[in-house]
Amino acid sequence: MPKIKSLEELKRIREEAQKDLRVRTETGTRIIIGMGTCGIAAGARDVMHAILKELERRDIEAHVETVGCIGMCAKEPLVDIEQAGKPRVTYANVTPDMVPRLIEEHLVHGHVVQEWALGRLDSKGIQ
Repeated sequence: MPKIKSLEELKRIREEAQKDLRVRTETGTRIIIGMGTCGIAAGARDVMHAILKELERRDIEAHVETVGCIGMCAKEPLVDIEQAGKPRVTYANVTPDMVPRLIEEHLVHGHVVQEWALGRLDSKGIQ
């Protein structure tokens, strides 16, 4: 972890953390990307960059986080989208080319991209 070298840098980090917390609590949209070694080898880093770029392009606020391997290495890169009041949807074998449609249909229009969805998780469990 790099050292903080000035008060301004500390303030900037604090503002970013507060913004991230606000986005997480107010929008209720969380995008989770599997970044274990299997995910990275399958292209998860490029998928994450494509997601961040698409969110910025559309001015959509969402909390993007990375997690380790969940044991479905053959389905990597895995991307979960979780929105308040809706089931968590896992998408499999996501590529950067798929990201604009994924964001458009799932986040903008609220429709699950059925042909890419691996599963859903709500309060009742996996469906």
